[in-house]
Amino acid sequence: MIKLKPDEDILVQKVKLGRVPALILRPKATHESSPGVVWIHGGGYIIGMKEMVYMGRAVNLVKKFGAIVIAPGYRLAFQAPYPAAINDCYDTLLYMKSHADELGIRADQIMVGGESAGGGLTAALCMMARDRGEVKIAYQMPLYPMLDCFDTETSCNNHGRVWNTRKNHFGWKMYLRGLKAADVSPYASPARQTDYSGLPPAYTFVGDGEPFYAETLAFVESLRKAGVPAEVDVYHTDMHAFDMLKPEWDISRQAIASFESHFAYAIEHYQEVI
Repeated sequence: MIKLKPDEDILVQKVKLGRVPALILRPKATHESSPGVVWIHGGGYIIGMKEMVYMGRAVNLVKKFGAIVIAPGYRLAFQAPYPAAINDCYDTLLYMKSHADELGIRADQIMVGGESAGGGLTAALCMMARDRGEVKIAYQMPLYPMLDCFDTETSCNNHGRVWNTRKNHFGWKMYLRGLKAADVSPYASPARQTDYSGLPPAYTFVGDGEPFYAETLAFVESLRKAGVPAEVDVYHTDMHAFDMLKPEWDISRQAIASFESHFAYAIEHYQEVI
């Protein structure tokens, strides 16, 4: 059974950022200045909670690298469709920037990451931040992201474990309800983006048998074509979110180690001029 409880080696504070409930995760050991990470939970835009941060990759960013993580409890699609979720995430990003000194965060090293729908929101948030010019994001980590509201060659007729075509159609239907296909912006479905220039460097990983395989590779390729450093690791599995659900698997251990290696590289090499 998966327990959504804090790790005993980190400090957790429950806060309300305006209308957005959130968790702030800190290392127990003090650091002079830390990277700040907005970490966004998954759930197909329809389920999930901020406490899912305890299951995924963000906890080790706090424990091993001294990062300060804020995990927003954004509004789910059943409660409010697009643009509620991305607006809540953007408000969280603004809070991190405006409270960087208070939180002990390096203002030039604000990063964003998340799993699945949280990965989609990560990509959308970076696009929104670039376009609005209020926050400069140094690095993005959209893991096996939910990016494309239209079927791809791998999200169509997919019967993978955990997430599949039927669930994917329903998640997008709920999140985008009330919108016509022609009105879906990249902030809603990041695969609709046509200009990838100026976006933050990126790292992701994905399974080759899951629905989001094709859109993940397309996203990385689009970033590269725009001159943005972007890397992806591919693992042989049809289980979505395998690293969270089966952390004991060899490929999960490999994925976690590679993710943390890329994060360590990002700390050393990616900063934004403030």
